[in-house]
Amino acid sequence: MVREAGKGESKTSSKRAAKRAAPTSDAGTWLDAGGGYALTLEDGKLVCRNAKGARLTSVPKDVKDSEAAEQLLALRDWLAQHDRECVAAVDAWMLRSLPVPRAAVQAVWDDPAWRVALENAVVVGIGRDGGAIADRTGFLRGVDPARGVGVVDLDGETLWLDAAEIAIPHPILLPDLESFRELATQLGLSQGVAQLHRETWRKPEEVGTAPTAVAQFADGKFAMLMHAVGRAKAQGYRVRGGFAVCGVWEAGDIVEARYWIGAEHPESETWTGELSWVDGRERAMKIADLGAVAFSEGMRMASAIWAGRIVDKEPAA
Repeated sequence: MVREAGKGESKTSSKRAAKRAAPTSDAGTWLDAGGGYALTLEDGKLVCRNAKGARLTSVPKDVKDSEAAEQLLALRDWLAQHDRECVAAVDAWMLRSLPVPRAAVQAVWDDPAWRVALENAVVVGIGRDGGAIADRTGFLRGVDPARGVGVVDLDGETLWLDAAEIAIPHPILLPDLESFRELATQLGLSQGVAQLHRETWRKPEEVGTAPTAVAQFADGKFAMLMHAVGRAKAQGYRVRGGFAVCGVWEAGDIVEARYWIGAEHPESETWTGELSWVDGRERAMKIADLGAVAFSEGMRMASAIWAGRIVDKEPAA
């Protein structure tokens, strides 16, 4: 028996139709979630389609609780962690100013996460004597097993670095930093690690031989210690023994910058203190003896945390 749908049923049918997207013919990877449903990941979110191939605007609860969904979400979390680890590794290469085997860059280049972290970083070829080859510097754009690492230099020319090692210089060590920044803007290049647009601080030429600390970022007030700790961790810094810390490898040794943020109860008020540095044997270092990277990174850390302090508003005139 055939009957016409009433007005109420027509609305219901329209709502059901609105919940479904048109059938797709994409060839993405879909996991069988049972009951005719399949799942995939897009931009970190679960996407579901039914037995007819139509995408749904939401994932049914029983499908969301399926083993396939758990597997995909676990994969998503692993990929996100992998992305963070790749960026952290490249950032560490830059902070340590250590040569990296060209073969290592070539080996990881096909991994999208590594490529995002490495692509467009300014790199320099390292000679057999361990020194940088100044005229072999440019934006990392590709790799080739036969020709080496491809870079674009400041003249816009493509060079192939066949040196056994390359380095990713800290921006404070790049003599042509402003030129590289301008070229990156002109070419619309973005970097996976903060290199060219990283905040840098140059050590004063006349700092004296005695000072071992900087008081520029002292007396910054935070309503609660947990706010200062949270600020430090959000910027990627560790907190230990009342200090926010960051370490760099310079001149063959670990140098650690330490910025006092307090060690009282997490909910108590706190005021920041001085910024200082210690060597690998926990000995206080004089500012005059610090390398350019260690000084710059310590100041960058303190400045980033200091920016989150409570700033008293001036009374209106």
